[in-house]
Amino acid sequence: MRSALALASLIRHRARTVLAVLGVAVAAAMLLDMVMLATGMRESFRELLLSRGFEIRLAPKGTLPFDTDATIPGVGAIMATLRANPDIREISPVLGASIHILTGNRDVSGSALGIDPSVQGDYELMSGRDVTTPDAIVVNDHLLRLLGARVGDTLSVATGYDPQTRTYSGQRKLVLMGRVKFIYGANDQSSSAMRRETLEGMGGQARDRASLFMVRVRKGANAEQVRDWIDKQLPNVTAISIATAIAQVDERLSYFRQLALILGAVSLFVGFLLVTTLVTVSVNERAGEIAVMRAIGVSRSHVVEQIVLEGIAISFAGAVLGLALGLVTARYLNAILSAFPGLPMAIDFFLFQPKAAWSALGLLIASGIGAGIYPAWRAASLPIAESLRREAIA
Repeated sequence: MRSALALASLIRHRARTVLAVLGVAVAAAMLLDMVMLATGMRESFRELLLSRGFEIRLAPKGTLPFDTDATIPGVGAIMATLRANPDIREISPVLGASIHILTGNRDVSGSALGIDPSVQGDYELMSGRDVTTPDAIVVNDHLLRLLGARVGDTLSVATGYDPQTRTYSGQRKLVLMGRVKFIYGANDQSSSAMRRETLEGMGGQARDRASLFMVRVRKGANAEQVRDWIDKQLPNVTAISIATAIAQVDERLSYFRQLALILGAVSLFVGFLLVTTLVTVSVNERAGEIAVMRAIGVSRSHVVEQIVLEGIAISFAGAVLGLALGLVTARYLNAILSAFPGLPMAIDFFLFQPKAAWSALGLLIASGIGAGIYPAWRAASLPIAESLRREAIA
């Protein structure tokens, strides 16, 4: 009965109800996007770090991986130390460097990773073969387009350039063996990979050094305990677990979360005011009708419940429409933000999670209940005799 009366009241003023639902939908879309933004980057970054199963990274002391050109000396000794811990299952040392690829009269610059292909966790092979031989190199699609090369071509690769003599150092012929997708790379980044010993063997590269170690722990082992053990055993490196990395990213990107919380709160408040205004106007227009209902014995609780249901109905309809609108706008905004230079292509600013959708829906339903309380209390408190007299005079 109460639901039917509430629905009839909303249908009676179709245009106003539709406009209110659309207004709530816009607020709901913004709220969902802000909830997704507040949690999406963190979860997206966590999934990115765990995508290859390496729970711990070792970087030069005081830096994040590849934040600087610093390297870690004594790769062999470090690996021997790490292998002494039974909780460590795999170790992948990575060396980073800048390279120049000479093609015709052009010099195409890019970055190179020196890896061990048996335990690497930096890229996925898209076509061709991996760097199974010392004279092999693999590149991403962006660098492949710049070079105008194909798998199987021989490239002239150098690791340094002297502007005074205009000569390249560490020059070597490498065979382009395959196309790869770098997991942590940006869309516009020219990246390649070769065996670590190959990169070290090219002139200008220090021997037995690495820019980063990636460590995979044994299943069931506590990664934080392993990280603490590494900190004690290897004081010249910074051991970063997934939890540590996420905390550092949260600190660097805290303004995104603050912006998301502020805009989310504003959108929720706007939706609340919109529903409150509409229901209040509806109550004012139906004061005589409500007084008649009260005069024939309809209880105050019945009136309150009916009006609160109207607020909930508007909020729910707007929320459902807003969730769909929010997903569309989130995809568009994510494409814009992901185009920022230097960001890994796998990072999503707006990551959809069912929990985020349910949270936004729950907040809007609670807002609808709150929006109906004031006009419902006002309607239930109307003096019956005076309201009927005003209605009769009108």
